[in-house]
This record gives sequence, C-alpha cells and structure tokens, in this order.
Amino acid sequence: MDVNALSPKSANVRGAPITYYEAGQGEATILLHGGGPGASGLSNYRRNVAALADAGRRVIVVDMPGFGASPNRAVETPGLYDHFAQYVLGLMDEIGVERASFIGNSLGGGTTLSLALERPERVDRMVLMGPGGSLALSPFPTEGLIRMLTFYDGDGPSMEKLERVIDMLVFDRSKITPELMKERYEACTRPDVMANPPLRGRGANPADDLWRRPLYQLRHPILVIWGREDRVLPVDAAFVLMKALPNAEMHIFPECGHWAQWEKADRFNGLVATFLNGQ
Repeated sequence: MDVNALSPKSANVRGAPITYYEAGQGEATILLHGGGPGASGLSNYRRNVAALADAGRRVIVVDMPGFGASPNRAVETPGLYDHFAQYVLGLMDEIGVERASFIGNSLGGGTTLSLALERPERVDRMVLMGPGGSLALSPFPTEGLIRMLTFYDGDGPSMEKLERVIDMLVFDRSKITPELMKERYEACTRPDVMANPPLRGRGANPADDLWRRPLYQLRHPILVIWGREDRVLPVDAAFVLMKALPNAEMHIFPECGHWAQWEKADRFNGLVATFLNGQ
C-alpha cells in the first residue's frame, strides 16, 4: 500500500470540515496525531497505516482542527484535550463509527483519554504514546515542550525553528526526511493556522491535567508506550500514569524519543497489532 496515495476524505463536524484518511477493513482504529507545529495524521503515522491495515484493522487517520488539512477552530472548552475530543466524537458520529480503538501520540493521547473519560462506551482499546495530560516528576515544562509552545513567538515560524522542534521529538535525527520537514512547514504556516496557532499561549492549565481526573474508572485494555529518551514528555510520567490506569500495560523503547511510532516503526507495528487484536 502506498500511504501517500490515500485520498483525503472530509466530514462536516460542528460546522466545519474535518479531513481524515482510511485504509483497510475490520474493526475501526482511530489514529490521533501530536500537537507539534505542522503535525498531521499522515505525518505522524505514515510508517504505521499499512501495517495496521494489513493486520485486519479499518484504520482512520484524523487531521484534528488546525492541523494537516483541517481548518483551525477556536478552543471553546476550558481544556485543550476536551476541545479535540469533541471533534473526534463528532467525526465518529458523522462517519458511522459507534465504537473504536484509539492510537494517540502526545496531544492525541491526551485527546484519547479525555474522550474515554467522557464517553467510555465509544472506546474499545487504547494505545497511548507519551500522552499529554500526564504528570511528570522531572523538571517541567521540558525544553522540547517549550520549543513547541513558543514556535510562533517573536519573528514567527521559520524552518530553523521547526528543525529545533523536531530535534526534540526524536532520538536519532537522521530518521527525519527533507520531505517530512517540507510537509510540516507548509502545514504550520497556513494562513488560518498562523492567525491563531492551536497551542499558542497554552501554559499551565488545571483543565489539561488529566492525571487529576478519575482515570481509575477507565477499565479498557490500555497499552502505554514511551521512548526512554523522550525530551518532550519525560518517561517518568509513564509510571504515574500506570499507577492510575487499572488495566494498562507498558512498553518502553530504548534509544527512542517522543515519536515511538516513527523511530521504532517495525517493532511498534507488531506490538500494537498484537495488542489491538487481543493476542
């Protein structure tokens, strides 16, 4: 399967289009990307879609509002993750997905947890990679998170600033292609995104502290994945999260940053397919 050849689809959610991509057949599996500048569904999961589809999943890759090809929307909820969860739930309703498993990285992981807390009956299994909303015990915010949150400050975005952000997302910088950088830069400099960047000004906000919520109520099977060298959301946050989630298991990849699905794609794909298929 040529993932780059997938045709974008669109659904009207809360008065605006949401772009998504589909591959494969089987149980619905929704992939939610992170919140770094220029992020999108395919830029996060390009190395995973085909493998998951081949494993018998209906893979739905979402561009959340303000990312990829989806128009930006003002945040209307106190919590950022709650905002995106509303749109994902709306997309599920529009395309007829009653229940799905979720794979969420960073912002997408926090969105997954928010959605599961709000509508647990809509969620089957969850894979969370360095999810937002977790409690870190090491110094916070990290340098990686600061670079993301201040990307649009000062003179605004530049390829140099984007390079500095991406450097914090991965352990091995050689795995990042020029094509990926170009794709992300074009996405993060769209006029509607520049006018109101999704993460601009998102400092400490109790509404985004998902660890304060009753995570113990989530009885779903959950796989928590972290990169040992994550410089955006440090790995110690994984252990706090594991104490809160009663039915979770964890895998930590060595020599891996915030993008386990990209840096460890082959092992990630096998691990996740096995987990999602209940084996």
